[in-house]
Amino acid sequence: MNTGLGNAPHDAQMNALLAALSTAERARLADELELVPLRLGQVLYESGETMSHAYFPIDCVISLLYVMKNGESAEIAIVGKEGMVGIALFMGGDSTMSRAIVQNAGHAYRLKARVLKEEFHKGNEMSRLLLMFASALITQMVQTAACNRHHTVDQQLCRWMLLSLDRLPTDQISMTAKLIGNMLGLETEQVSTATGVLSNAGLISYNDGEITVLDRGGVENRSCECYAVVKKESDRLLAGAGAAH
Repeated sequence: MNTGLGNAPHDAQMNALLAALSTAERARLADELELVPLRLGQVLYESGETMSHAYFPIDCVISLLYVMKNGESAEIAIVGKEGMVGIALFMGGDSTMSRAIVQNAGHAYRLKARVLKEEFHKGNEMSRLLLMFASALITQMVQTAACNRHHTVDQQLCRWMLLSLDRLPTDQISMTAKLIGNMLGLETEQVSTATGVLSNAGLISYNDGEITVLDRGGVENRSCECYAVVKKESDRLLAGAGAAH
């Protein structure tokens, strides 16, 4: 398998969870980790589908969407280089009620579901890191639900942009208003209005599906408290993970 452990530009240590493992643990898992390219819009698994692998992104962003019976969906969390996709595998199931879709193309290391479960049940470094990340992800899901219910569309958009930027190497996000609406459970017109408000305020530029953040501090000020809550919890848990081994 193509692990690329320790080799740029797709070093496994670009993923915070894998980086937090001791050198010995990473070496032990090296043959099980497979580097895979992920294209924009690629579905890693559908709601209710049995998951064959867990994914550890290194330079891509994965969106987790809750899918309704009528086919409509809304984003409940995003995952990038700070975490992994597939927490249901070590929390009692082989499937999940969410859809995982690639929001920004890039690469990830994947681990067979069987191997992930075995590692988790050993109660070693990996199991502790997975539980810490699951806690941060649940915080993001809860905060997202509250944000979607209580905050304005432009505040929701600011939160979403900031969370995306934290997981990307640039200040640009490639996403049409329609796709953003699908992610956030909003009408395209609502997203267009919100991007217009932020553009007029000089915080972003938005052209042909490309969002460029011009004033990150201004976007943070415009956002609701939800972004800060999620970032604080994620930073706290990852700092603990990095210091522990």
